[in-house]
Amino acid sequence: MTKALAGVIGLAVSLVLGPVVIPILKRLKFGQHVREQGPEAHLKKQGTPTMGGVIFLAALPIAVALLDGTSHRAWALVGLTWGYGLLGLADDMLKVVFKRPLGLKAREKLLGQVLLAVAFAWYVYPWVPHRYRLPFGWGTWPFGGWYGPIAVLAILGAANAVNITDGLDGLAAGASAISFGFFALLGLKLRDVAATVFALTMVGGLIGFLRVNLHPAKVFMGDTGALALGAGLAGLAILTGSPLLLPIVGLLFVIETLSVIVQVVSFRLTGRRVLRMSPLHHHFELSGWSEEQVVTVFWLVSMVGAVMAWL
Repeated sequence: MTKALAGVIGLAVSLVLGPVVIPILKRLKFGQHVREQGPEAHLKKQGTPTMGGVIFLAALPIAVALLDGTSHRAWALVGLTWGYGLLGLADDMLKVVFKRPLGLKAREKLLGQVLLAVAFAWYVYPWVPHRYRLPFGWGTWPFGGWYGPIAVLAILGAANAVNITDGLDGLAAGASAISFGFFALLGLKLRDVAATVFALTMVGGLIGFLRVNLHPAKVFMGDTGALALGAGLAGLAILTGSPLLLPIVGLLFVIETLSVIVQVVSFRLTGRRVLRMSPLHHHFELSGWSEEQVVTVFWLVSMVGAVMAWL
């Protein structure tokens, strides 16, 4: 019952902050710049407030302090997630405030992500299971010296995969809520209070955020939210000994990322594009699907991934 309060706290904080934060972002003119090479229909979203990730991230320290305040593992998850959120916030600020279209330079962003990932992996090492769960009930694997590389790659990969997926109203938020729901159930199964509290807080926060993020979105999460969500998912996977399950739990994020890779490789090698536009959600938009249709189907794909990972 106490753990369930985490979801309530996440939902309540998100619902309260949404109507407060959005007008502030509008007054500060923190509006999203929509890139011209994107779908033409997205140009009407120009100026929609961004950096809305703060709406669901704000609940994390509150829930952890109230429900699991002495847990180093829980605070490590908050630190990793907020660290990536602040990195994304800096990127968003450069884009919308200082009018630097690409935000942080790629090497600056990568360096920040690597340092945060290494710090987290090193700090939580004493508390992680020393055998990773394999998918589909194939047992466990003693990772040995592979812990560091796998942990860091999981965080970097998940953070950027969610960021790539964040392109339609409600898409990344809904898919992430499903993935955090998986880890909430896994935390309950393992009787892992830190993982359960953290995951349920994120589920509640994201559900509250969807109230203002569903089409037509009143606010975007920006890199502030997207990078934080991916890092949080990877952090949970590491602490529960399940980073090898993460690509299945986050099946949608993997597919979206692969679509970009395939598009780039195909164009460079053959001069042809496999998709009308990448990431994959834009391809379906340009194929005549409505934004709501794409989001609904992609959420279903995310659910399939979570079910497959549980098997």
